[in-house]
Amino acid sequence: MKPYKGYSATITLDTDDRLFHGTVEGIRDVIHFSGASIDELEAAFHGSVEDYLAFCAEDGVEPQRPYSGRLAFRTTSDHHRMIAEAASSRAQSINQWMDETLTEAAARVLDEGRRKIAMN
Repeated sequence: MKPYKGYSATITLDTDDRLFHGTVEGIRDVIHFSGASIDELEAAFHGSVEDYLAFCAEDGVEPQRPYSGRLAFRTTSDHHRMIAEAASSRAQSINQWMDETLTEAAARVLDEGRRKIAMN
């Protein structure tokens, strides 16, 4: 399905209900829609995005936007060499290694924050 207003969706088929189900991806808010045909599914997707944007406008909150998946990253030449060597030691590209390493680090930081909140 083509993106709509910058939002993309993951589609699944429920063969028991004979319905397509979709969820907007890349944001924390949950936007779900369904349809019995591709045309119905696409209309429901567009309608759900429009409803979400209208709801945000009514509440005066900024709607969440999906991240592009691209990061600009600058470092020193020494760090670049170390990163390349670390990636190579795992038979990964620099991009694969950075994605894995940064995702693990982000999960640790977020988990630490959750534990601090739970302790209070």
